[in-house]
Amino acid sequence: MLPASAQALPEGEGKALVEGVCSSCHRTSVIERSSGYTREDWQFLASTMIDLSNNPDTENAILDYLAANFPPSANRAATPVPGPLKIRFEQWQVPTLGQRSRDPVEDAAGNIWWVGQWGDILGRIDPRTGKMDEIRLPRGAKPHSVNIGPKGFAWYTGNRNATMGKVDPATGQITEYPMPDPAARDPHTAEFDAKGILWFSLQGSNMIGRLDPATGEVKLAASPRENSRPYGVKIAADGTIWVACNGANCLLRVDPETMEVTEITLPRDKTTVRRLDIDQDGIIWWVNSGLGGLGRYDPESGEITEWDSPSGPKSHPYAIAVFDGAIWYNESGVRPDMLVRFDPDSETFQSWPIPSGPVYAGILRHMRTSRDGKSLLIHQSGTNHIARVTVDRGE
Repeated sequence: MLPASAQALPEGEGKALVEGVCSSCHRTSVIERSSGYTREDWQFLASTMIDLSNNPDTENAILDYLAANFPPSANRAATPVPGPLKIRFEQWQVPTLGQRSRDPVEDAAGNIWWVGQWGDILGRIDPRTGKMDEIRLPRGAKPHSVNIGPKGFAWYTGNRNATMGKVDPATGQITEYPMPDPAARDPHTAEFDAKGILWFSLQGSNMIGRLDPATGEVKLAASPRENSRPYGVKIAADGTIWVACNGANCLLRVDPETMEVTEITLPRDKTTVRRLDIDQDGIIWWVNSGLGGLGRYDPESGEITEWDSPSGPKSHPYAIAVFDGAIWYNESGVRPDMLVRFDPDSETFQSWPIPSGPVYAGILRHMRTSRDGKSLLIHQSGTNHIARVTVDRGE
């Protein structure tokens, strides 16, 4: 969704410039909700969003205002959890500024793809060389996520133009698949099943979709709970489709043959779930975004267990992945955005701040593992960074 108009900022010289320049891409409330930075860090942070190098007077006025009114503070401070594990971050800042790069995924050749939602961009990084390419998608698509499907095609969700899109990486040819129902207006997150069928959520439309790449046919099913806002999608080993509810205390189970949707009601009323993942035993792990926790659901027994996230009830866990024998997620409601590891055997946490270049800023909204399972692909959408996380075994 495009940003709304600017919010009230403190009075001071440079305020009008900040409102005019910064709110062209995001709410100025994003600035107010930050943890604050030094002038040097504000300069770097702004450089990841917009190039003001040709207008030094404007740049200096903006930086002076931000440094004076939003210095480093403990506002929304995270609660780090130390531990024995060491990890390594590799980062790439994407070429086009202000695009809100997100949702990296790896192809069979080891390239990492992303989408730039605000820039109608599909991007690709060769992590061995650092070379990056960007493909311009149809104007107004506002791609929300990308997956690599059969024949190596990149499939994206056209979140604002009600399409699913396919890009041939060899030719750059784009094929769009419009939704068959005008009420299905916002394809969101997608995953391929073992048969090559693409399943996707439509958050605002309260639907779940199915696209057959062989025929282009799209089928839709409604969530049984009004305003449940289907969000994250994962496919279980038995083919069952699992969907998170970002608007209600539920998970959704979809039968891959009939598309019948069944609700699993979660215990606490104010629970909302951005995303989920499934471990090797078929256990569903989910983030309680609304109440700041991590949840576990056993489909066989129906047992539900929850743990409080280290940074508390307002930490807003967002992305999640089963990786390296543990559950990894982030706390997006605190600063810095924390990458959290939960060991299901010992039920212990460890966490790290996620860098955006030399600062800690941005938000991680989706994470996935590499194809070989040896690394975790993440991003910082607010600063246009794509990143890869590996566990340092000291080898």
